[in-house]
Amino acid sequence: FQMKRDSGYSTMAAQQKQEEKLWGAVKMSARVLGTGLLIFTALMNSVSWYVQKIWDTSGYFWQTTWLKLYYLFEGREWSLFLFGAALVPSLAFWCFNGILMVADVTGKPTFITRYRIQLGKNDPVDTQKLRQAIYTALFNQFFVSFPMLMPMFYVMKWWGNTFSKELPTFQRFLVELSIFTLIEEILFYYSHRLVHLPLLYKHIHKKHHEWTAPIGVVSIYAHPLEHILSNTLPVMTGPMMMGSHMVSITAWFSLALVTTSISHCGYHLPFLPSPEFHDFHHLKFNQCYGVLGVLDYLHGTDTVFRQTKAFKRHRVLLSFTPLSESIPETPQRAE
Repeated sequence: FQMKRDSGYSTMAAQQKQEEKLWGAVKMSARVLGTGLLIFTALMNSVSWYVQKIWDTSGYFWQTTWLKLYYLFEGREWSLFLFGAALVPSLAFWCFNGILMVADVTGKPTFITRYRIQLGKNDPVDTQKLRQAIYTALFNQFFVSFPMLMPMFYVMKWWGNTFSKELPTFQRFLVELSIFTLIEEILFYYSHRLVHLPLLYKHIHKKHHEWTAPIGVVSIYAHPLEHILSNTLPVMTGPMMMGSHMVSITAWFSLALVTTSISHCGYHLPFLPSPEFHDFHHLKFNQCYGVLGVLDYLHGTDTVFRQTKAFKRHRVLLSFTPLSESIPETPQRAE
């Protein structure tokens, strides 16, 4: 009887300790989020005011340029949509990746190759694998992404303001960009975890993970179904929900393609977003599924990453000294 009572007390004590731990975590999260929200709001109000002043100053130029483009297409909205949602983002993607591929293949300019994340990998890149990645990326763009623009076009037509002759305000664009980013994070994280289920990984997602040390063009090197589910829909959904202007769609699609290229590029370059997070995912497979890392933190799918030097390097590089030099890996002990 005494042992049973002691066991009950220990169970209750453990449960109470767990509840206290959970409540402490909730209070800490509330304090951090509350403080962060206040600081973020203050900064955004200040930054957006200054940027809005710049926007207002150059507003006439942008408005005139948009009207010239609109009348150039003579109101042919489908052609204008293809130009803004397909051609401009694709040019941004291939121009950026063209520069990276020169460095991948030739090792020049050395300014770029000094910033390689996985040292000794893709040095130089396997040209046969690179050609295959390029062919797959082009296939996904022409035969998957572009056809998906047709239903999107009709959704945007239904909203009625996508091809408005008046540009959105900067505040409107900023709000939309924030919402697009949040929607992409949610949809990409869960769809990405979905294709990591054993059956789907074997038949679909394994193709993307052939590159354990990725390069920029690999960002859309994927099975067509994955390209629909994880690459395209998370980016398209935000503008369709918001009924965004054509200019906002063009800017968002271009930004999304360049950003995912940076995440896969294999170089931690100065003054660009850190690719360490997603590069680690390609290295370890079962960590860092998201874009921003918020859902990874909440679900605990970044715990291993947080214990590595890669996590310490996961920041914007504000100098020209490679982080692989300033924060080197710990040498392994000889056994």
